[in-house]
Amino acid sequence: QVQLVESGGGLVQAGGTLKLSCAASGSASIHSINSLGWYRRQAPGNNVELVAEITRDGTTNYADSVKGRFTISKDNALTSSYLQMNSLKPEDTSVYYCKAALQFGLEYWGQGTQVTVSS
Repeated sequence: QVQLVESGGGLVQAGGTLKLSCAASGSASIHSINSLGWYRRQAPGNNVELVAEITRDGTTNYADSVKGRFTISKDNALTSSYLQMNSLKPEDTSVYYCKAALQFGLEYWGQGTQVTVSS
């Protein structure tokens, strides 16, 4: 089992910055995490979309809508992930979820942290 706790969300004006953190804890499974990713849900009923993800070797992947504005990083052990969000826009408003992807298709999700960007 892996538990994920997100933090760092809040209310910010357009053009502002926030930094989200995701901390993984639990059993020895945390050492089997292959990637940590950030996802968000744009509107009620919509599927979550990938915002950014980072693998154990540091490979990153970003949604086109956040490239150049958001930066994902991790600690050496891949038990924590950080999402630096700059130049925030109202359309970035959402609940942001952290996901850990392990071997054999196992996934764990955090409870989410609310990000609200006012215009």
